[in-house]
Amino acid sequence: MKLPLEGIKVLDLTHALAGPFCSTMLADYGAEVIKLEAFGAGDIARSWGAPLAGGETAYFAALHRNKKGIEINLKHERGKAIFFDFIKRCDIVLENFRVGTLKKLGLDYEKAKAVNPGIIYCSISGFGQTGPYKDRAALDLILQAESGMISVTGTPGGDSVGSNVRCGVSIADLTAGMNAAFGVMAALRVKEKTGKGQTVDVSMMEGQMALLNTMIGNYLADGLIPEPMGTAYNSLLPYQTFRTKTKDLALAVGSEKLWKIFCPVIGHPELTDDPRYKTNPLRRKHRDTLLPRLQEIFLERGYDEWAELLVKNGIPVGAINNIAQVCEHPQVKARGSLVDIDHPKIGKTKIVGPVAKLSETPASIRSMSPSLGQHTEEVLREVLGMNEQDIAQLRTEGVIADKSQKQAK
Repeated sequence: MKLPLEGIKVLDLTHALAGPFCSTMLADYGAEVIKLEAFGAGDIARSWGAPLAGGETAYFAALHRNKKGIEINLKHERGKAIFFDFIKRCDIVLENFRVGTLKKLGLDYEKAKAVNPGIIYCSISGFGQTGPYKDRAALDLILQAESGMISVTGTPGGDSVGSNVRCGVSIADLTAGMNAAFGVMAALRVKEKTGKGQTVDVSMMEGQMALLNTMIGNYLADGLIPEPMGTAYNSLLPYQTFRTKTKDLALAVGSEKLWKIFCPVIGHPELTDDPRYKTNPLRRKHRDTLLPRLQEIFLERGYDEWAELLVKNGIPVGAINNIAQVCEHPQVKARGSLVDIDHPKIGKTKIVGPVAKLSETPASIRSMSPSLGQHTEEVLREVLGMNEQDIAQLRTEGVIADKSQKQAK
């Protein structure tokens, strides 16, 4: 075995970000992912992000490596029959349509289960498959708002428009993709033991609640509604960014042991046993006096001087890098975090590689993002065993796109 998910077939009906992020994770570790896109339109994310050569976008290219792209008309009866032929041969179906869409098309789990009892159907949606909000349309921003994530993200004080902000990335989408990947792995484990598949229901709302778990726990314990704190953290102190003479630094004094080291290191040992700051609960209580004092101290030197001193003494500290600086970061280069690719349309570029580095069966980037319908005929031949006559008939019937017409365009 070269890749841990070799032999696993995934029929990926998802679009936008949450579902594709899940299927990319599975594909990187060896699953055979067949990306089935809307006939004549394709994934809505094909037009998102910075444009690249050949009509591609950076967003789509980075998100859809290691997948085969097919384009089939699922509203056509013959297209539906092909869908169920795939079901017979696949382990997992991923979808993120509006709740009930696949049932209306006659492609729901119950019908698929009748064809393949071992099939795993993973549905990603804004609010889940049940409940009063299940039919609502939802994208990442809506879930960041509804889940409470925006209410705790931003700067303290002011009105909600000025102080509360969206997270810098589509965190509701991305965590839903991660939760979906974990969910299907758990379902695959059950299938290995029982032979039975099941549904996996992933709610973006609940994914955000999981991230807010400690804040929700605190609220249920003390009744205080959390508010945005900028870069600070309510549970620990000092744990935020500070200005220095040159640029800001991020500081995390996460234990009493570190506090006792930190105070002498910054040249103020008297703070260590100050009755207002001796323990984390006391520091939290007196943050209004401690934080301004620390800010005064950090303004006495530049970032580089502080970083050298703090790192040498084991105090967690970091720079606030922009994306350009991250791409040139020595740690990123040493770990090979950015992977060189040679895209047939884009040419040579870099993308973020797989995160979990397995020692014996590492993930890899083996192919680039497919153009719309690029592998339709190849997959029909290799996976479903169709011949050229079968494929020609599907073209004639409008079940698959006519390649020659596409190339002419």
